[in-house]
This record gives sequence, C-alpha cells and structure tokens, in this order.
Amino acid sequence: MKITEQIKQPIAYEMDLFEQKFQLSMASKVALLNRITHYIVNRKGKQMRPMFVFLVAKMMNNGEVSERTYRGACVIELIHTATLVHDDVVDDSNRRRGFFSINALWKNKIAVLIGDFLLSKGLLLSIDNNDFDLLKIISVAVREMSEGELLQIEKARQLDITEDIYYEIIRQKTATLIAACCSLGAASVKPNSQEVESMRKFGELIGMAFQIKDDLFDYGQEAIGKPTGIDIKEQKMTLPLIYVLNNCTKKEKSWLINSVKNHNKDKKRVKEVITFVKNNGGLDYAVSKMKIFQEEALNLLNKYPESPYKSSLILMVDYVIDRKK
Repeated sequence: MKITEQIKQPIAYEMDLFEQKFQLSMASKVALLNRITHYIVNRKGKQMRPMFVFLVAKMMNNGEVSERTYRGACVIELIHTATLVHDDVVDDSNRRRGFFSINALWKNKIAVLIGDFLLSKGLLLSIDNNDFDLLKIISVAVREMSEGELLQIEKARQLDITEDIYYEIIRQKTATLIAACCSLGAASVKPNSQEVESMRKFGELIGMAFQIKDDLFDYGQEAIGKPTGIDIKEQKMTLPLIYVLNNCTKKEKSWLINSVKNHNKDKKRVKEVITFVKNNGGLDYAVSKMKIFQEEALNLLNKYPESPYKSSLILMVDYVIDRKK
C-alpha cells in the first residue's frame, strides 16, 4: 500500500463524502461553468489539504467530524483552487499536475472569472452557515500567501536575503495554508479552544519542513537523480544557497551572486553553483533545519492519545520529509 493511501485510510469515508460535497459546492446554473468545475474536480492532486482538515478534526473529537468540518474543507479547497487558477494565468502556465490548466483550455479571461467564481462560492459557503471563525482562518491565510509572494518578488532583486527573511517568505507562502487546514480541522469541532492555535502551529511547522524539502529537490535528490537548478534559473533564494552565501569568502560570495544574477541561464554555470553549494554544506544545513521543524511538529502531537488519526498525522509529517517528489 502506498503511504498516501495508508494516511488516508482512517478518513476514507470522509474523503469520499467530501468529494461529493465539494462538487456540489461549485454548482452553478451556467453550463460552461459546470463543465469547467467538473474538469477541476476530476484532476485532483494528492488532496493533502482536506486530509489535514479531517485527520485533525477526528483526532480532536474521538473520531467524529461535523458538517462544519466538511464545509471548512470545501471552503479551503474552493479558495485555494481559485488562487491556483489565477496563478496559472499570471505565470502563463499551460499545465497543472500533468493536466492542461484552465487558461490553456479556456483562455485567460474565463480562467480569471472562474477564479473569482470559486472565491465567491467559498465566501458564501461560510457566510450562509455563519462559519465566520472558519472564514477568518482562511482569509488570514490568503492574505499571508499574497504577502509572501510579494515579499519574495521584492527580495528576489536583492539576492542577499537573510535566513530570517527566507523563513518569513516560506511561512507566508507555503506554511500558512497547511496551518489554516489544521487549525480549521480543530475549529470545526472545538471552536474557540486552545487546540485551534496549537494545531495552527503544528500545520505551520509541517509547511516549513515541506518547503525546505522542495528547495532540496532543486539540488537533485536520490529519486530524481539529476539536479534541476530551476530555482537558480528563476533567481529564487533558497535555504542551501542562503546558508552558503553567508558562510563563504567575499570572493566566493560575489562569484555566487554574479552567477545567479547574470549567468542563471548558463547550464554549466548553474551546475557549478549546485556543486559549490553541495560541497560547502548547504544541503546538510537545510536538511538539519528541516528535521528541527519536523521534530517540533511531532512534539505537538505528543499530548494527544494514540489513535489511527494521530498515527496518520505522524505518517503525514514523515511523508513530507521522505517524499521523493
């Protein structure tokens, strides 16, 4: 059994029901809209976000979920899907998870309108049911994701960002969404409890580890074999590179910055940068930081009694670190 299927096992029933409810939450009187939303539902990815929502809710609530849990999972998926559809337009991207993107099939104008439609559907699903606490969690996440993207764009020009700024960027860009899923799961069954903040922190720590793992893929992991160097080509400052920049000689630093700034399309030069970062402890440092976030996340689960849901969450944390792509 694949590890993702193993993680999903204790929430298999909820995930099936969620898919039906998610499809219904996008219903419209416009045939074109229904055709496109049907396409969206059928090209789902690993579904990590709703899995976090249900696993946390069931761990908190003796294996029970509520209607609010389903609504919370639907809202976060609606609003997140809206941001992805808009991202593909902005990035002029033709593919998403191996399928054609909405803008590739239906052009930009329709894609932007679909994103707006999904966003409004998500907002209304919360408002119609007075789930204002859940809506606040999601709205804060969307605000932070936008700020994180803009912060990264602003700092990318400078190329000498500190480790602290890097953590702030990934906390907002990546970790805040997983944090929202976990706090949402808790809030759906135990509103206004301390667990909501505790689970938000848990999700944030997983998100940090998840992003550092992504950064490491750029340097080639065993599974991929070849390093990709895509982050270097896009002048993205990731943790291995930041560490080495802060711990090398002045001469090496100016060579590195010059390589990333002016020679990022030169395959040979990108390869040299990757080798330099590897040889100077950049990857080892990033792995050690990733493991610290993993440990802190697992520690937050210690206070909960053993259950299949807790076991799945532990598997999920390990999967984030051990995944091969």
